[in-house]
Amino acid sequence: MSDNFDAIVLGVGGMGSAAAFELARRGRRVLALERFFPGHDRGSSHGVTRVIRKAYYEHPDYVPLLRRAYERWYELEQLSAESLLTECGCLSVGPAGGEIVPGVLRAAEQHGLPVERLDAAELRRRFPQFRFDDSFSGVLERDAGFLYVESCVMAHVMQAVRHGADVRRDEPAVSWEATANGVVVKTAKGTYEAAKLVITAGAWAGRVLADLGLPLTVLRKTLFWFGTSRPERLRRDVFPIYMAETPSGFFYGFPVIDRTGHKVARHDGGEVLDDPARLERKALPGEEADCQAFLRAHLPDADGAVTSASACMYTVTPDHHFVIDLHPRHSHVVLAAGFSGHGFKFASVVGEVLADLAEGGRTPLPIGMFRLGRFA
Repeated sequence: MSDNFDAIVLGVGGMGSAAAFELARRGRRVLALERFFPGHDRGSSHGVTRVIRKAYYEHPDYVPLLRRAYERWYELEQLSAESLLTECGCLSVGPAGGEIVPGVLRAAEQHGLPVERLDAAELRRRFPQFRFDDSFSGVLERDAGFLYVESCVMAHVMQAVRHGADVRRDEPAVSWEATANGVVVKTAKGTYEAAKLVITAGAWAGRVLADLGLPLTVLRKTLFWFGTSRPERLRRDVFPIYMAETPSGFFYGFPVIDRTGHKVARHDGGEVLDDPARLERKALPGEEADCQAFLRAHLPDADGAVTSASACMYTVTPDHHFVIDLHPRHSHVVLAAGFSGHGFKFASVVGEVLADLAEGGRTPLPIGMFRLGRFA
């Protein structure tokens, strides 16, 4: 055997980098193994920006975790001396009987979050950049923003290293085994022992945790940037992050923050991947059609040519909620998976949760809805 650690973290993306940092700053001897390199573009934690918001339409029970996540992102900014979170309003648009608008209002009401309701006429008056007919309404949340995703991952990695973590690139795990006293992890470069194992393998989680038969589906998703004829109308001082539930799909987009243009993507749909290692990272001909049709119908200022594109992966559970739990047969193995395309904003607090579980098997943070048992 070579080297013995308090904890091994498998996967150094959004969640793994945060877990490695949190464990290291608690004084644990940490080995973090990444199959590619921290900040890479072959998984789920890339593409420049990710939305962060509190009035969570997906379920009100996420809100306490979001409040803590904001605190931890602001703390990471101070520790790293980097700007990681940019505040910007978030506009949710959809039909009255849809999923998004009622869900945002439900979360806001339950947790006392300040939001503004906008009927169709007010929506058009406040945000003339958009074109939505009278069947749509909106909710504006000002306490929202976006995270610079690669910078966040690297900030967590650098802080983990600063606190003594050993972060190794280009070293995927070949196998892991639970023992009476801990775990043994084998890679192509060595064999390592640790008291605890934290599995944050992203799109590879189903394979790394094959013994559990987790109901995870990996989807290929493509992000697009479009040129805009009037960039001054899409700056973040006059234009929000948005989520739009429409008959043709669920789209989201960002203010224009650089010369690349307007970033937009479709949240629903996606191509099922049998092997995440075979992800096609380049956009394929015609893949921009859905986003371009959405922009032509609802945001004509951004209906320009595609200036850039990037593919990433969603790892989706049947109910689209996360999996964060102890392994049912090995209490010293912690797992986090199935973040279903909306998890990155939680990375800062998930790192804290995973460190809690690794150290003591429990956390004071509310994660009951993420337990494995719901799939039994």
